[in-house]
Amino acid sequence: MKMRKTKQEIIIPDVEVCDAGAEGKAIVRIDGMVIFVPFVVPGDIIDLKIIKKKKNYAEGRSVALKRPSPLRVEPQCPHFGICGGCKWQTFNYEGQLRCKEQQVRDNLERLGHIDTSGMLPIDGSENIFFYRNKLEFTFSTKRWLNDGEVRDENDPGAVGFHVPMVFDKVLPIEHCVLQREPSNQIRNALRDYALRNAIPFYDIRNHTGFLRNLVVRNTSTGQWMVIVIVAERNDELLMPMLEFLKNRFPEITSLLYIINSKLNDSYTDLEVHTYSGQDYITEQMPRYGGGKPLQFRINPKSFYQTNSEQAFHLYSHVAKFANLQGNENVYDLYTGTGTIAQFLAGMCRHVTGIEYVEEAIVDARLNARLNGFDNCTFFAGDMAKVLTDSFIAENGRPDVVVTDPPRAGMHEKVVQQLLAVEAPRIIYVSCNPATQARDLQMLAEKYDIARIQPVDMFPHTQHVENVAELILKEKK
Repeated sequence: MKMRKTKQEIIIPDVEVCDAGAEGKAIVRIDGMVIFVPFVVPGDIIDLKIIKKKKNYAEGRSVALKRPSPLRVEPQCPHFGICGGCKWQTFNYEGQLRCKEQQVRDNLERLGHIDTSGMLPIDGSENIFFYRNKLEFTFSTKRWLNDGEVRDENDPGAVGFHVPMVFDKVLPIEHCVLQREPSNQIRNALRDYALRNAIPFYDIRNHTGFLRNLVVRNTSTGQWMVIVIVAERNDELLMPMLEFLKNRFPEITSLLYIINSKLNDSYTDLEVHTYSGQDYITEQMPRYGGGKPLQFRINPKSFYQTNSEQAFHLYSHVAKFANLQGNENVYDLYTGTGTIAQFLAGMCRHVTGIEYVEEAIVDARLNARLNGFDNCTFFAGDMAKVLTDSFIAENGRPDVVVTDPPRAGMHEKVVQQLLAVEAPRIIYVSCNPATQARDLQMLAEKYDIARIQPVDMFPHTQHVENVAELILKEKK
């Protein structure tokens, strides 16, 4: 393959992008070397610049699109290619789904040695834009534009998303296509108010300034929660700013603020103050099989699936695989705020939920009362320490176990306990097919995989959920 040399770099012309790869990047193969390239689509013909070479792979960048792939579409976001999210926006949605399905298949076969010949087609998202119900934005004195950081000392900064791999610089976001309006309007109005009133943005490196973060959450029923996070208590700056938001956006049903004087942006350990409205929003989800919708109260620190519509599809696959007849004892591991537990509660005798985060269990109990379920019991604690022989003796052997662990998968002690318990059926929900494959391989000692169902919760990203149904093997 010919290479064209310039004064500072080597360009490899007319290279075909052959596949989608890890972290939303695409793959080019040259002389046996795998090269990962961002923001291109399988089938594109590009001129390629090698950025970094490793022992077994390289990183590259497209410097010219010579011939676009038939799978290429125009991105909807004006910030595509600079913002770190939605790396697949130029990849048509059918192509995205094929790649995500293949990603699940590859991980299960390669890492778990699992037969995927009977895997069900991926369940795609009906809405591929404006599907998120939560976004978090950062205010920073370090603004980043197409050509790099703005270094003018008089520049006020930006509100938006962190630039990938650069912790202290923020890309100004004017219009994000992930959350419906008035999300963009709220963010831009707060930015403009701060600039008009000389309210300083936070300097992430030097830890100076006032306005730090903005969290915008909404429900399918039209409720909006806005959380303004500032660096110190200064009512002369804060209260008029909150009053402005309250008057400008009457649709905000929960207007909150947090004082964060720490050196990091995490706020789960900080007090939340209510300026106006309620200190929560309430989401509705259809019941599986019909009936009165489920209610889930979401407080500022609650986890809730960020694609509300697709969450119903995900949980519906869990319910279908669980095949509950009404008399089962169900365990819901890593229950969070109890959404899956309550999705199943009306179809079984009892659900026991276990979750590490105490605040989430408080929400789970509250939501169970809100939905009228008296057959749900929730426990807080480390899964590996809670799920013991004595716990199972006290709460009964489960007929069905649903497990939805974090990206790291299940602790080996939890897997070993599941093998010892021998529940007739396990439904494993995962946001990381790689760690799921590892756990499924361990569970294969006693379980066969009956069904596999990928679900797309995050269009335009490489992320994919997967649901696996495991059936206890008959003892010989």
